[in-house]
Amino acid sequence: MVIEPKVRGFICTTAHPVGCAESVGEQIAVAEKYRGKINAGKRVLVIGGSTGYGLASRIALAFGGGAATLNVMFERPAAGVRTATAGWYNTAAFENAARDAGLYAKSVNGDAFDKEVKARVIDIIKRDLKTVDAVIYSLAAPRRTMPDGTAVNSVLKTVGENFTNKTIDLRNGQVGEVTIEPATDAEIDATIKVMGGEDWAEWIDELAAAGVLEKGALTLAYSYIGPELTYPIYTNGTIGMAKRDLYYTAKAISEKYGAKARISVNKALVTQSSAAIPVVPLYISLLYKAMKQIGTHEGCIEQMCRLFAEKLDVFDDEGYIRMDDLEMDPAVQKQVEKAWRAVTTENIAEYADIDGYWEDFYRMFGFNHKGVDYSADVNAEVAIEEA
Repeated sequence: MVIEPKVRGFICTTAHPVGCAESVGEQIAVAEKYRGKINAGKRVLVIGGSTGYGLASRIALAFGGGAATLNVMFERPAAGVRTATAGWYNTAAFENAARDAGLYAKSVNGDAFDKEVKARVIDIIKRDLKTVDAVIYSLAAPRRTMPDGTAVNSVLKTVGENFTNKTIDLRNGQVGEVTIEPATDAEIDATIKVMGGEDWAEWIDELAAAGVLEKGALTLAYSYIGPELTYPIYTNGTIGMAKRDLYYTAKAISEKYGAKARISVNKALVTQSSAAIPVVPLYISLLYKAMKQIGTHEGCIEQMCRLFAEKLDVFDDEGYIRMDDLEMDPAVQKQVEKAWRAVTTENIAEYADIDGYWEDFYRMFGFNHKGVDYSADVNAEVAIEEA
């Protein structure tokens, strides 16, 4: 079948297997440059390793550090005229490349919040790896089914009061204003349950109880802080409340198990999640423009390679690993702040990298990769070896 991008709202409902494989190959090439520099774990569990920072972590640790990796994902295979998700194709491409390189690489496809999935993962670790010495927690789920069967959903809202600021309609480049209403207490609690540290702690508890967590293991979760202009919707909003819970969870894990539980604060990038947050896409497009002009722009794989090779033991005063150091560089933020004040619909091209934003958006789904013939017939049904 010939696969074309079909965008609905903030997501692309199709994905291209050849394009996704091309993307994975490009990231592997970056990671291979770090061979001998990455030693963050040899038997690694990646929870949420099929896209974004989770996938980049898996690639960096495997092809930069020679690690065996077991991945937990929640992805959909192809069915009839419906393509698989990008995460499915990414995983298939990665695991094929890993096996060709003599690296262990398997995945469990299921809801990471589910106790049965945790039990299945533990059984595979016992069978194949014996123990894990690193656990990467990189979930970006919008909802969670609790043990009693009830579902809770995260929300993208402020806390305490309304917030009005600039935003952009990425479909037409129109710059306008948006007002975001505060969340209720119930919505805050639900967002923390979905995006906070509770499930991360449960994973560590289950792994430790089963005897498959190596003593002194590294475990990482990812967060974001950003500049003051996004604080009301992000850092001080419902997402920020959940990320703060991650921070306290890291401390609790470290104290309980003697593990190296750390939070990496990463750079703002185009993701399905960030595209849905008001204000943030405009900020990212201005940030891309500034960082590309200055020459410090990084994608997921560049950050994760730098994290594992150079920054694991470098913390700020609060104990965070600051992989957003290049984003928060004063020269970058000064340029972004100036652009934020000046940007309008009429001058958007002068201040914002809208083309770069869309380029990254489509590439997430395997489109817009040079060297891929998108007019060719491809087989959408790509298999993943069962773990």
